[in-house]
Amino acid sequence: MTKNIDSIDKKNLFHPITNLKTHETDEVFVIDRGEGIYIYDANGKKYLEGLAGLWCTSLGYGVQELADAASEQMSKLSYATLFTSKSHEPAILLSEKLIKMSPFSRGKVFFGNSGSDANDTQLKLYTYHNNALGNTSKKKIISRLKGYHGVTVASASMTGLPAQHKLFDLPGKNFFHTDTPHFYREALENESEEDFVNRISNNLEVLINQEGPETIAAMIAEPLMGAGGVIIPPKNYFPKIQEVLHKYSIPLIDDEVITAFGRTGEIWGADTFDMKPSSITVAKQLSSGYLPISAVIISDELYEPIKEASGDIGIFGHGYTYSGHPVACAVALKTLEIYERDSVFDHVASVSSHFQFRANKLSNFNSVGEVRGVGLICGIDLVSDKKTKSGFSPIGSAGRAVAQACQNEGLIVRAIGDVIALCPPLIITKEQIDEMFDMFEIALKKAESKIL
Repeated sequence: MTKNIDSIDKKNLFHPITNLKTHETDEVFVIDRGEGIYIYDANGKKYLEGLAGLWCTSLGYGVQELADAASEQMSKLSYATLFTSKSHEPAILLSEKLIKMSPFSRGKVFFGNSGSDANDTQLKLYTYHNNALGNTSKKKIISRLKGYHGVTVASASMTGLPAQHKLFDLPGKNFFHTDTPHFYREALENESEEDFVNRISNNLEVLINQEGPETIAAMIAEPLMGAGGVIIPPKNYFPKIQEVLHKYSIPLIDDEVITAFGRTGEIWGADTFDMKPSSITVAKQLSSGYLPISAVIISDELYEPIKEASGDIGIFGHGYTYSGHPVACAVALKTLEIYERDSVFDHVASVSSHFQFRANKLSNFNSVGEVRGVGLICGIDLVSDKKTKSGFSPIGSAGRAVAQACQNEGLIVRAIGDVIALCPPLIITKEQIDEMFDMFEIALKKAESKIL
């Protein structure tokens, strides 16, 4: 490892999603290598990667098959464009595979580089589609408070988190946010879960009518809200809001960037929560995080008017230099092959009950107000008082303390304010789940002595 790497970082590197001011005095956590579900820092210390990198390294680190797939494709065809009817086998086969896995009997796949640009593409596709059909007033997108859909101008506007808006002059025009489906935090006193769902679905209908159903292009939603705090929707939430959307002929965009490919125990988070989407966004676990790649999956019903309009214009004027990059596509294809060959989704289903059992045991701690999760993902909501559900001041102080205590113990987690997220690689074993939660419990005990 290069000497003085910490000071070189602080002098030259502009970090994303970081407190840039405190970064100048904080210790830089330099990751050197990874193996399986573990990573090692520059000093050789071992950590269990409890967030799968950033919700993405589903197959863990050091998978030689993925490295070989990248190397072989790079040697054969390191780059090729998909512009102007050019193509290559990895993109063709990956698109075929994704359509077969999707809920659409016939459709198309548009490739990008990240979940952010994919959701930006979603907006452009619906805009293009509606304009092509003469529905030129349909420009508005509904998303949800605490939803996360990316950081481009459009996708950050869809996002419902203040940090992605402040000083960026966001959200932009035509973006609206409805209720967060978080019963623990958002329910009224003595309100049942059913009544809560009815109330927020009614609020959605009120918003639609206030803005005008004829002006709304789509609603976008994650099956579960990841960066908003691992928020699991209440029972019947999606069927209920889809009744409202169907009433006004508003399509639902399914943002599966975190949930697709087994995170909830099924291929799609939509299957877990009974969503019926019109289009799907995927990224992260599509390549196990080994190379940047995203995809928008649409039905032919959405595609056909776009196709016809591009014929009139002479070109479909959207795409990226690296759309369908052959090396990224080859790695994604191999990733999907490994999921199937090694029955990874079945493995998640077989160990997730133990994962959730260990997670729910954390409710016994004085600082834990709610534990919520599904499959191999959970959120631990920290409180200063269980009865009142009171948080901490300043917000995020408890989360940072617990995350640092975990890191000291050799466990990587993510603090989302005062919610701790756990989302390990899908290959984690039952024994490693125990190892992870054993470390978490030790860390939480130490942190509680400081935060309570």
